[in-house]
Amino acid sequence: MPLNPTDLFDIRSLLSEEERAVQDTVARFTDEKVLPIIGECFDQGRFPKELIPEIASLGLLGSSLPEQYGCAGLNAVSYGLICQELERGDSGIRSFVSVQSSLCMYPIYAYGSEEQRQRYLPGMARGEIIGCFGLTEPHGGSDPANMKTTARKDGGDWVINGAKMWITNGNLAHIAIVWAQTEDGIQGFIVPTDTKGFTAQEIHRKMSLRASVTSALFFDGVRIPDSQRLPNVKGLKGPLGCLTQARYGITWGPIGSAQACLTEALNYTRERVLFGRPVAANQSAQIRLADMARRITLAQLLSLQLGRLKDAGTLQPTQVSLAKWNNVRMALDIAREARDLLGGSGITTEYCPIRHALNLESVITYEGTETVHQLVVGRELTGINAF
Repeated sequence: MPLNPTDLFDIRSLLSEEERAVQDTVARFTDEKVLPIIGECFDQGRFPKELIPEIASLGLLGSSLPEQYGCAGLNAVSYGLICQELERGDSGIRSFVSVQSSLCMYPIYAYGSEEQRQRYLPGMARGEIIGCFGLTEPHGGSDPANMKTTARKDGGDWVINGAKMWITNGNLAHIAIVWAQTEDGIQGFIVPTDTKGFTAQEIHRKMSLRASVTSALFFDGVRIPDSQRLPNVKGLKGPLGCLTQARYGITWGPIGSAQACLTEALNYTRERVLFGRPVAANQSAQIRLADMARRITLAQLLSLQLGRLKDAGTLQPTQVSLAKWNNVRMALDIAREARDLLGGSGITTEYCPIRHALNLESVITYEGTETVHQLVVGRELTGINAF
């Protein structure tokens, strides 16, 4: 039997029956519902909100959280496979699920009160309550400790002032998980987006993640009760713990982007005839295609082992940084190579490589730039902080 071009080492054979079922379910959803519309959504700069009910019905929101909160209770590898198959469709779809699951539902589960869990998580799992994650600020970028947004205690309330930038789902959200400086360090708050003084402004003119909602958030005397504060964490370990969850999923997502680009390049180079033979018959094309398959295989093995470590409870943030750095760089390079192999056709969204390449320019930047993750690994190796 010939090998699967996008799974040369038969990684699928290492998955459990449940993990394969999850992958197959999300793959069908991507093939049937995402791929037919996503090119047009990217062209229009439109997030396909109509997909949210089915995404929720498949159990993809908060999939790793316990069933008692209306979630699927899946393991970490299954969540990774969800991210991989969704991003095979588009990074914007995977980003929506990542933010809802890892950056909004996870902190409520991990840092919130039981009342907060019961109040929000079931509705978020059903897609009835959409969240966004307010950490990055206009001036802050890779330095979250340089936070200017403040929360001041006033009686039994908190008053929040400041701004957040590059916030996925901002104009879709019903609640925002907002991190702010207080007299007692950085704390997290669940802020309903209909609260007086809260404004979300969608960011347009993007050339990346066009099928995703990206916003700036503004807080002008936003008053919320203390019951909306996440009580079980203080300091940067709160938001950084959320980012570790999301970055884990991001190590899997770009594998899907790369697989889509390799598949497109293989199909195109077999069919495109130049100088009397298919482009795929040229040694230079085969070497490039083989290198894509090699890099995808290494990324698959990296993420699978990372998932097994996460499920065993032994995962370390540095391991996530290494995988995010490697796998997003892998996918971005493959998307660019595939775009080149498609020639002039590669610059249109009729084909997927240019769309994935543009999206991955954001993925390699958000939730820790490539340089930040390189320095995290460097710090682990040397014991010296170079930030």
